[in-house]
Amino acid sequence: VQLQASGGGLVQAGGSLRLSCAASGRTISNYVIAWFRQAPGKEREFVATISRSGTSTRYADSVKGRFTISRDSAENTVLLQMNSLKPEDTAVYYCAADDYFLSSRSDEYDYWGQGTLVTVSS
Repeated sequence: VQLQASGGGLVQAGGSLRLSCAASGRTISNYVIAWFRQAPGKEREFVATISRSGTSTRYADSVKGRFTISRDSAENTVLLQMNSLKPEDTAVYYCAADDYFLSSRSDEYDYWGQGTLVTVSS
């Protein structure tokens, strides 16, 4: 499966953005999808993940209550709604796919899209 992340941009602190992860070549509901992010000079970190059915989700503590991951099967995409953004959310955001496992570990994911940059100004 090929993944394409989009929706990044520049937003003020407290604002919102919605990222989209689109799949081509395969139906995205066949995969567990996760979002990771990498800030300059830092390691890639887990943000959120959603099961193939969409009934199970997990979030990093740093985004819990502010970010929501969901599926849009009609559009063959997974969305990441980001609210109450903070400057520390600034990073390149990547979506990734795995065949089976809901995991927060990046090495569990076999397929990766290119990143989309989110910049939150203070």
